[in-house]
Amino acid sequence: MKKLINNPNDVVDEMIDGYVKAHPQVRQLEENKRSIVIASETRENKVGILIGGGSGHEPAFMGYVGKGMADGVAVGNIFASPPPDPIVEATKAIDKGNGVVYIYGNYAGDIMNFGMAAELVELEEDIDVELVVVNDDVASAPHNEIEKRRGIAGEFFVTKAAGAAAEKGYSLKEVAEVAKKTNDVTRTMGVGLSPCYLPQTNEPSFTLEDNEMEIGLGHHGEPGVEKGELQKADKVADRLVYDILNDITISKGDKVAVLINGLGSTTKMELYIVFRRVEQILKEEGIEIHRSYVGNYSTSLEMGGCSVTLTKLDDELVELIDLVADCPMYAQL
Repeated sequence: MKKLINNPNDVVDEMIDGYVKAHPQVRQLEENKRSIVIASETRENKVGILIGGGSGHEPAFMGYVGKGMADGVAVGNIFASPPPDPIVEATKAIDKGNGVVYIYGNYAGDIMNFGMAAELVELEEDIDVELVVVNDDVASAPHNEIEKRRGIAGEFFVTKAAGAAAEKGYSLKEVAEVAKKTNDVTRTMGVGLSPCYLPQTNEPSFTLEDNEMEIGLGHHGEPGVEKGELQKADKVADRLVYDILNDITISKGDKVAVLINGLGSTTKMELYIVFRRVEQILKEEGIEIHRSYVGNYSTSLEMGGCSVTLTKLDDELVELIDLVADCPMYAQL
């Protein structure tokens, strides 16, 4: 796999350097180069939103630092959790006296490192922290073991709702409650069509035959529910949507936000073909699409495939999802 890089070991730091130079809306902290925060001054007593995770998922996670979304991000190596240090430094930079909410995926490294950082800032800096773990991936564990599920593209909606709540002046506990509520009503299913190649090894993250696809693939190449024969787009969409609807109660008359997320190399043409079928299914079920998002929101380098995310909306979440956001890699005006 050909890549436009220099030294494979420098890709993350060089990416961050280019990113902050390209986007003056954010700044890199001097204390820790893996910490990026919003450049504009936020108001006193606003609850801070801190996200983070491994690189390779762009625009997640650093692309969502901006007004109405996150105030800071801690950046890890490719597909690896950031260590506690950049989390701590970003927390100190974005705290405005009312605490910080951490939002991250349900992975062992993230749980350990964000948890350690929270203990450090609470003990040494007297900053209150609330932890929100995202676990929207239907394929990664059965419903009766939902606490074991991975966090994937649904983290976008959790961050959107929490960032909007913080912007509206919610308290620390209230912002955390909104984030947890959003996570609870969010489900994602994905399909992998081709692997990605890590810069350091240039080896594929998994293997598939030309006529195969993997249902339920994780964002790091984790195995899915099953390998099967490659299907047409409508059949794939049917499988993804009905697996979600069988896992969460979304009834006729309910509103949802829909995300059709590309994993890196899937064209927008393909993603809109998938959305077309998703819209048909939901219409048949009497479920209203309040907002739709189609594109690359949480990728896996150049992996082929996509995921479908549904978030069930109540009146509060409708208002929060609709609120303005302005980030370098995502804007909703």
